[in-house]
Amino acid sequence: MTSPSFARLPEPPYYAVIFSSLRTGGDHGYEAMAQRMVELGAAQPGFLGIESARGDDGLGITVSYWRDLESIAAWRRHAEHEVARESGRSDWYAAYELRVARVERAYGWTATPLKG
Repeated sequence: MTSPSFARLPEPPYYAVIFSSLRTGGDHGYEAMAQRMVELGAAQPGFLGIESARGDDGLGITVSYWRDLESIAAWRRHAEHEVARESGRSDWYAAYELRVARVERAYGWTATPLKG
């Protein structure tokens, strides 16, 4: 996995798709599919960026950022993404929640030099 980083995003407004999940045990092809979904999602029209983290307890949060609701809907209908969702339900997740939010304001701070 690559080093952690923040998505570089335009000025709001834009949309965030927040996917919180609880993994089941074992990989069962999860890591390969997760990497494929990141690569494929990044190639979709309207995709702006992604941030993701998973704890040792299996709880994970992935936030993907999108230009508009139409781009999110098109990604949801993508054939490979549909296959990944079905595999998630049958093989990888004990539970998940998905939320879509419009980002109206965003700001941040970075220590100099960045620690970590």
